[in-house]
Amino acid sequence: MTTATATRTDNAAPTYHADLVGRGLAALASLATGVAFVNGVLLTINANDDRLFIEGWRVSSFGIFAALFALLAVRPRQAAGVWEIVLVGKGALVVFGVLIGDVAEARLSAIIDFGLVAVVAAAYVLCRGWLAWRPATTNPTR
Repeated sequence: MTTATATRTDNAAPTYHADLVGRGLAALASLATGVAFVNGVLLTINANDDRLFIEGWRVSSFGIFAALFALLAVRPRQAAGVWEIVLVGKGALVVFGVLIGDVAEARLSAIIDFGLVAVVAAAYVLCRGWLAWRPATTNPTR
């Protein structure tokens, strides 16, 4: 007697190409944020004393997000919660930028962060980032 087992596609590993594209998008987000980090360092070096702390804080955030995006590119299904934290964090910046949209710097940042949210959300779906929440296995494709 044979038994049929139902397979759930939402728990299946992504296809090779979807995973590759998703990882590429996460790597692109890391690279773009790395460029913002370098630009931020230059802005911090030239910042007035009254802007020095806030510029330094922003640069450290760029560095943290660049590292998180790189982590997601390398280990997309082994970083439970990281996808969601990044999406919520960047999404909150988009909302805040829209709410204070009269400020030129906020408007530009909201547009850039919206693009990052779209790229990271696509990478999350392509890499099936939610699979990071599964119990640990010995499956290296996780």
